[in-house]
Amino acid sequence: MARLYKATGINLKAIPLGESDRLLSILTPEYGLIRVVAPGVRKQKSTLGGKTELFVVNQLLISKGRSLDRINQAETITSYIGLSQNLGKLAAGQYLAELVLHQVLSEHPQAELFYLLNEHLERIEQLQHKTDRLWHTQLIALLAHGIYHLLAIEGIAPQVQICCATGNELQPNFNDSNWQVGFSIDAGGIIKLDNTHALQYSYQDLSDQNFNTKINALLNANQLLLLQQLPQPQLQTLVKLTSHQDWVKVEQLLRKYTQYHLSYSIRSAELIDTYLESR
Repeated sequence: MARLYKATGINLKAIPLGESDRLLSILTPEYGLIRVVAPGVRKQKSTLGGKTELFVVNQLLISKGRSLDRINQAETITSYIGLSQNLGKLAAGQYLAELVLHQVLSEHPQAELFYLLNEHLERIEQLQHKTDRLWHTQLIALLAHGIYHLLAIEGIAPQVQICCATGNELQPNFNDSNWQVGFSIDAGGIIKLDNTHALQYSYQDLSDQNFNTKINALLNANQLLLLQQLPQPQLQTLVKLTSHQDWVKVEQLLRKYTQYHLSYSIRSAELIDTYLESR
């Protein structure tokens, strides 16, 4: 890198540094994750102050330093200010940002990840705020959609269209109220069950089939249908036709799957739980 370089970046994390500086973790399409000092931004008259807030996208001029680079100039391109005006949206945004921080590489172009995160943050921000149950269902659905796409870009999204054990296509059966499929975290997705015995499996290891896989959850036809919508570029109108609890179950299952495959605990997920519990 030159002594001075330009980058477009979205602020994902900020921590105080020294008496008046701030250390920013910024996702850029050009260089992946960069950690730079924003000098003097905690002073009252700083011209950089608002530009260093979370989820602000800036065009940056940065100077190389011995240990940490420093922001010389910043021009705001866009700001997802709506996320900070609603606790649910903010929690969802921080959740996705935390996933990105555990995926992104430094000193490698990350354009696809940059634009994907911006796309999902924009969808969450533009969700018209209401206080009813449907709004909270839409929020969780958008969050689950974003989680799945971030897993997909990492190459570890769960398989939801075919059975992980047999490779056969899966079709939700809405004609049988007892019909279920299994979800196996270590196997990487959906497992088709012998549904004449599905209820007795519960969360035990399957032992009488041609594989030995732990089932972490059982899903009904509606829940499988929701999972099968997640790989699509945009969610369909299913949010209005499905229950809030089904979407909550999908998000929690993706959370466990993510924590297992990325080997860390998602701290921001607790904010979503607290938010929903308070509604």
